[in-house]
Amino acid sequence: MAHVCPWWFVRSFDNPIRRRFHNPEQMFGTFVRPGMHVLDVGCGAGFNTEGLARLVGPDGRVAAVDLQPRMLEMTKQRLERGGLSARAELIQASTHDLGLGTQRRFGFAVAFWMVHEVPDLERLFEQLRSVLEDGASLLVTEPKLHVSKRSFEASVGAAIHAGFQLRDRPPIALSRSVLLARS
Repeated sequence: MAHVCPWWFVRSFDNPIRRRFHNPEQMFGTFVRPGMHVLDVGCGAGFNTEGLARLVGPDGRVAAVDLQPRMLEMTKQRLERGGLSARAELIQASTHDLGLGTQRRFGFAVAFWMVHEVPDLERLFEQLRSVLEDGASLLVTEPKLHVSKRSFEASVGAAIHAGFQLRDRPPIALSRSVLLARS
């Protein structure tokens, strides 16, 4: 199994300074509109979930998925502090299943700094493809200091093999990023 970031380590990069480099409203604002249903895979402590909840507005919905119950609890607390709980659903994943079923559909998904922790990339990307609407985008972002270019490109290859198309390579600070489209 791939290494999973322990819940207590998230505080080292999920802090007020991070917003200077990774402002969720700016990073995702061109992809997310009010009223959308979006997916935050590997939500961690909810840094991006909070920003996505603001972007989808009161008529939208964010599904925040994580493997670790403690991460989901931190996300819940963050959303409650921001008055955004009604806009999000927290979902406990397992090592081989995102826990989304097959009936859900999302217009946008983000996998931020977490794909390198997944032991079965083909399964991950197949599941993501199955819940995204036709033409919907998936933004995959990995930390440059932790994930090599070669490893990142292998992940992109797994996504393409699962039926995604490369749309763009948006610049995101300290990261390797790719915008994929469900074909």
